[in-house]
Amino acid sequence: MLDFASARYNMIESQIRPNDVTDKSVLQAMSDTPRELFVPAAKRSVAYQDEDFVIHTSEEGVQRFIMEPRVFARLLQFADIKPGALVLYVGAGLGYGPAVVSKLAETVVALESDATLAGHAGQNLTEAGADNVAIIEGALQDGCPDQAPFDAIIVDGALPEAPAALCSQLKDGGKLVCVIGQGLAGKAHVFEATGGEASARAEFSAAVAPAPGFEKPQAFVF
Repeated sequence: MLDFASARYNMIESQIRPNDVTDKSVLQAMSDTPRELFVPAAKRSVAYQDEDFVIHTSEEGVQRFIMEPRVFARLLQFADIKPGALVLYVGAGLGYGPAVVSKLAETVVALESDATLAGHAGQNLTEAGADNVAIIEGALQDGCPDQAPFDAIIVDGALPEAPAALCSQLKDGGKLVCVIGQGLAGKAHVFEATGGEASARAEFSAAVAPAPGFEKPQAFVF
């Protein structure tokens, strides 16, 4: 049987620390979260590999992925989540991201558009004891305006462009972290709200799977 504790330790030491993640709270949160609980049972043996992999395929054929640990950890570090923070996690998946964030923030609102995933995420989070996470089902691109403003917003998956609707749900001084662009063109961005506007900066290259619902509508061609 796979030693998940050793796999988790190796993830921290061989994937995350060497990738410029130095925030002790992020390292501890990821060390304390059993990633294997948040992937399908058939894929637990690869739960700690350093790449995205499919965790769910909807009836419509939409695939959902769990983000690779090193990219996820760097995004968390740039989100700079403080104790007492209210955080929006966009794309809860099977609950891994919200579970990690629950160890950094006071309250996590985990938004998920797929009803099946939302149900499983709720069960997984309960099993993991993450009782400060609220699962909300809804369109990812809309965020959760009724719960806003947020101290931090994390988007799990790549976006085609800056998420203006989500940025508008930040508190003044709040940060949104996400990847913009597909494949090798992807760049992790940090958006920081100041005076009702969000300024952006690109931080590092990151190739992650797309987040559903943010696709640009196709232009009409004559």
